[in-house]
Amino acid sequence: MTQTKAGYEDLRALMARMTGDEKHAKAATSTLDVLWVLYDRVLRVTPDMAEDRDRFYLSKGHGPMAYYAVLAAKGFLDPAEFERFGAFRSPLGHHPDRLLVPGVEISSGSLGHGLPLAVGTALGLRARGILEPRIWVLLGDGELDEGSNHEAIAYAARAGLDRLHAVVIDNGSATQGWPGGLETRFAVEGWSTARVDGRDHAALEAAFTAPGRGRPRLVVAEVDEPGDNH
Repeated sequence: MTQTKAGYEDLRALMARMTGDEKHAKAATSTLDVLWVLYDRVLRVTPDMAEDRDRFYLSKGHGPMAYYAVLAAKGFLDPAEFERFGAFRSPLGHHPDRLLVPGVEISSGSLGHGLPLAVGTALGLRARGILEPRIWVLLGDGELDEGSNHEAIAYAARAGLDRLHAVVIDNGSATQGWPGGLETRFAVEGWSTARVDGRDHAALEAAFTAPGRGRPRLVVAEVDEPGDNH
């Protein structure tokens, strides 16, 4: 858990200070509640970024305003930077950069990379004997049009990566979709799955903390954000 500098009720005001990427506003707000519940109730991570911390990978890197707002609320970022969001030499770009933004684990924005990177991290930590951290990755349902994700989905359970957790924001933006819901794609490969209301904090927390029974875990967070294309 992290030290709270601001509360959930402050997040939208923080986001409003970041302008210039309005075309991705809905992509950002669709992630807001999932990000808050993870950072406020679930993740073991603080600004000192200890080696045994949980890892969080934002694969859905378009429209990172909600991510930046939550990081600021938890003491990773100075919200004074928000006025320079997207400006020349600002560390806060329209896609998060792990070399510039404190607390960011991967540079993202090009879709389809977060889950494969998380699989690699889970394997690497296990090889080093670092077994406590959990690896969380947040994706959009549209990202499942990318083939790289399906290789990662198929491999993760077979490799026994039970510290791996994926959260997919399902706002109906996937081009193809999946019969029976996108969670069936994970379940058939051996993942533990759940689907919840992506705005219900109690339901999200329960799904995030449910035992995975030795398998990687998927939570589908259903969010109604008409017009979002990521």
